[in-house]
Order: sequence, then structure tokens, then C-alpha cells
Amino acid sequence: MNPRGNVRVAVLGAGAIAQVVHLPILTRMRGVEVAAVADKDPRTARTIAERFRIAGGARETEDVLADDTVDAVVVCTPSHRHEENVLEALRAGKFVLCEKPLALTAGGVERVLAEEGAEGRLQVAMNQRFRADARAIRSFVQSGELGEVFYLKAGWLNRAQPRGRTWRESKAAAGGGAFMDLGIQMLDLALWILGHPKAERISAQMHRPAGSEVEDAAALLLRLEGDRVINLEASWNLLSARDRQFLHVLGSTGSASLSPLAVYREMSTGLTEVTPQLPPGRENLFTASYRSELQHFVEVVRGEQPADSSAREHVQLLRLVEAAYRSAEERREVVP
Repeated sequence: MNPRGNVRVAVLGAGAIAQVVHLPILTRMRGVEVAAVADKDPRTARTIAERFRIAGGARETEDVLADDTVDAVVVCTPSHRHEENVLEALRAGKFVLCEKPLALTAGGVERVLAEEGAEGRLQVAMNQRFRADARAIRSFVQSGELGEVFYLKAGWLNRAQPRGRTWRESKAAAGGGAFMDLGIQMLDLALWILGHPKAERISAQMHRPAGSEVEDAAALLLRLEGDRVINLEASWNLLSARDRQFLHVLGSTGSASLSPLAVYREMSTGLTEVTPQLPPGRENLFTASYRSELQHFVEVVRGEQPADSSAREHVQLLRLVEAAYRSAEERREVVP
């Protein structure tokens, strides 16, 4: 940290997620100084640095990691570069927040976690965990107030829109399509809410348009220990007037869902709505969740909070992702 006590953060990758989420939040966050932005395209990096008035400007990744005054980095590069970028940053002694996925394979995640000190300095940007409504549902589930939770259905379906050819349409660069982009986030949220039970079997189907390397829609059924089930859907190609994101939890004595947040419990007086009143916010849930996540990350860098469990739990998540793609390809149920 610099003499004023600010956490100095550099952003690696100047693409959409950096421009829409990380830089707007970080450049306005109290106690944080954006030290630099780096991108494989120097012109893009310079343009973004100027737009957000980043004092350190655009720099090469190697220079950023060699700078001892940089405390932390946020990795926003294309997915196939995450493993390499995170390892380089950890070896340079930085704290790291990496956009999902941490690596394209479970083996890649294990290599990252094997780096000395990784779990104490590494966080995966699973911002859905930082949604106030999702945290409320997890609290009800973990406290047992919904009874025995036996079924969770979740989905993220985005409207069909013209998509230019980007790295996200490349299997080698992205690792997959709609499931790797949207489905992985809802699967992580579902497992987190349930407390990461052991997975027993998985069955998945995916639709890949002609001429495309990756799927534009996916559906899976994941059977967990204790006869629990996760049913998940993801799509880039929903023919509808609006995007849809949802989560429903069914328990033996109650249920919960979002969005909007709703919680019901069977009480001695009958079925009762017990939906908590969340504090009103000026931001949408997406932006607010990222702000909470980045604030937590800064507190980890300051030593005020321990690193969360997202990196460690990413191994199980990627194993399930690999099993889902294997199930879809082989058209059969598989054991993760």
C-alpha cells in the first residue's frame, strides 16, 4: 500500500467486464487507487486508462507484476489466459481477484492452488455469491429453516442478440459457450447455497448451432448425496422480450426463490411468508454484488478479512463442468 494507506490495484485485461464493472467501481472506491491497466492491445489499454483517468496509465503486464507498489491485480483477460496470469501474479507476491473461470480445467485450478500462499491471496469473481437476496436464501437453507432441501432449480437465460465473433465463441479460448459463461455461475451459486454437497451423477444436454464451436444453450440435472437434485438451464439464445435469471429452492418445510426474493415457511399457524426486507439500494443487483465482492477483496488485501472459499471450491466446480460437457458429448449420465 502507498503511504496514504490506499490499496493499489492493477487491472489485467481491458475488455467489457473491466470497462463495465471493475474499473467504474474501483476508480470510485474509497481507499483504493487503480495503479495501472494492461491489455494485449496497447491502444485499447491507453484508451481505457485515459477514459477512467488512471494515474499510472497503460502498462505492460510484466511491468505491473514487477512493481512492488502494486498490492493486488484483478484478472479480466480472456478465460484461456487466466491460469497463466494468476500464477504469474501469485509468484510476484500479489493478491489476485480472477474473473471466472480460474482455469479451463479442474487440473488447471489445482495447479494454481498448489502455488504457495494461493488460498490466502486468491479469490474468484463469483459475484452471484455477494447478492443480498442470494445470501438471504443461503442463510435460510443453512439454518435449516426450510427443512430438508431436496430440489434446487436455477437458470440464466439471455435473449437472442446479434453476437460478433469474439474469443467467447472459441472453444480453445473460452472452454465452452453459454454453460461456461452463464451456467457455471448459477451452478456455483446453487452449490454454495446448499453447502457444497458431494455430487453423485450428472446428465447434460447442450445445443450447438451449425458452424459454431460452442453451445448456445445447455440444461443439466445434477444428483447430489442425500437425494438432492440441482436442475440448471443456461442460454445465450432465449427468444423472449427480456433476459431471465432465477433460482427456486424446495424444502420439506419451506421454499425460497429469486428474483424477486420470496421465502415461505410452514409454521404452526400455517404457511407464512417470511421474506426478509432487504435494504433498498440505488444500484441493480448485478452492480451491487460486484461492489460488495470488490470491497471484500480489498478488505482481504488489507488483512481485515480472510480470503473466501471460492478458489478452493472451484476445483469441484470445474470437475462438474467437465462432467457436464462429457455427458452432453457422450449422451449419457456420468459420474463426476
